[in-house]
Amino acid sequence: MSASYGLGSVLMLPIIVSIPHGGTQQPAELAGRVCLSDEALFHDSDAFTREIYDVGSEVVQVVTTDIARAFVDLNRAPDDRAPANPDGVIKSTTVFGHPIYYKGMEPEHHLVTRLLGRYYHPYHKTLELAVAGPPVKLALDCHSMLPEAPPIASAPGERRPLFCLSNAGGLTCPNDLLEGVQRAFADAFDCRLTEVLLNEPFKGGYITRVHGRGPVPWVQVEMNRSLYLKAPWFQPENLEVEPERLQRLRDGFRGALNALRL
Repeated sequence: MSASYGLGSVLMLPIIVSIPHGGTQQPAELAGRVCLSDEALFHDSDAFTREIYDVGSEVVQVVTTDIARAFVDLNRAPDDRAPANPDGVIKSTTVFGHPIYYKGMEPEHHLVTRLLGRYYHPYHKTLELAVAGPPVKLALDCHSMLPEAPPIASAPGERRPLFCLSNAGGLTCPNDLLEGVQRAFADAFDCRLTEVLLNEPFKGGYITRVHGRGPVPWVQVEMNRSLYLKAPWFQPENLEVEPERLQRLRDGFRGALNALRL
């Protein structure tokens, strides 16, 4: 099974949308090794972020993957690996500490190299080509976040805002543009500016920091999962969300993009 990368066409907004953690599939190379339940895999991923952020041909390009972040995390450095970092590019545990592989079945060096070559490097190459192609004025790396910080965080249990927008403290995007994105999100989702925090609790991950070194500004977007992964919209017994709720969030995201007037 190969990763698929969703490509839009140049129609409206000069924006690139990256959705690196929305995949749910397991690479075929890992058959027989994985011990994660479907539920544990679901809660480790950015579930439904493709349904929320993928606005298709309304932007220059949307880049996505089918592969779950538990297996290949596209928002990590390629040398950020277990066991030194269990939450690295090829993980050994989920954010909740659940082991991903049966004991003794963790990917060996040659398999890690193969996974990176097949799924990781093509994604980043797609991002490079996207910003080097048609005129692009902004790139967004889009994620979801737990309502409270997980056990592996520096402040476990800490409450999180509805949105976090980050530019690595001004390194990947001018602060005035970031503040414009903040206002657009607050207006589109009808929330206070204090619920759309800048660089808190996240300051921008690997994708934002690496690809944000060029002329195109990059912003990492984090949406609180409480906006859709809770009652009355979420059904935990079948891990499904009401389509109408996802549509409303996608409309909000679309509204924020259109309000930027880039």
